[in-house]
Amino acid sequence: MEWVGLILIGAGVGFLGGMFGKGGSAIATPLLAAIGVPPIVAVASPLPATVPSTLVAYLRYRRAGVSDREVVLWSIALGTPATIVGALATRWVDGELLVKATEAVVAAIGAKVLVRPDPAEVVRDVDHRRLRLIAVAVAVGLLGGLLANAGGFLLVPLYLAVLRLPIKTALAGSLAVASVLAIPGTIVHAVLGHIDWSVTAVFAAASIPLSSLGARTALRMNPARLERLYGAGLLTLGATLFVVG
Repeated sequence: MEWVGLILIGAGVGFLGGMFGKGGSAIATPLLAAIGVPPIVAVASPLPATVPSTLVAYLRYRRAGVSDREVVLWSIALGTPATIVGALATRWVDGELLVKATEAVVAAIGAKVLVRPDPAEVVRDVDHRRLRLIAVAVAVGLLGGLLANAGGFLLVPLYLAVLRLPIKTALAGSLAVASVLAIPGTIVHAVLGHIDWSVTAVFAAASIPLSSLGARTALRMNPARLERLYGAGLLTLGATLFVVG
């Protein structure tokens, strides 16, 4: 039953990841822990699968012409070393605590996106755009490495709130960056012995095909509706997992 649950979780996370611009580790971690996967394994094992799944989904967004090259490059350049630092720090943090932290952060971000003001009422601070981008990339890298996820669930709301990117551009950038940031985190967690590769393989096989379908679904949706759905989904999932976990 654990393997059946793993397949279902992988498929669901793959679809939601492609649709909402994230690798899916943040969602997968508490769900895997709930079906009996050891906490630190549940934290780290989904991470390698995010590399191909996020890349497949990103290619759909890129073909649709909604990717911002500057945002992607700066986020990767600064987020990669920050991810390594965050992943190394997991040696001093308990796995159970990481699972709970993941659930709480998911809920908080969902609430933040739901209360985001109308972009038309916000003045774009063009002069400080790059400084804001640097702050976003470093923060996401550190937290992504610590929580063993590729940072996608943090990138989208920060791109929306801090850089004022359109929702589909934020999703595209998040997927591109997540596909790269997952690599150093994977290496560090593999060296530390946190990854169960059989869990990773089954999770990847289920998630990769669905990630492309999720991206296709998002690209067809109205942007305002997609953003509200994104926030509501994160808030509901994070709050539910935190209460029952």
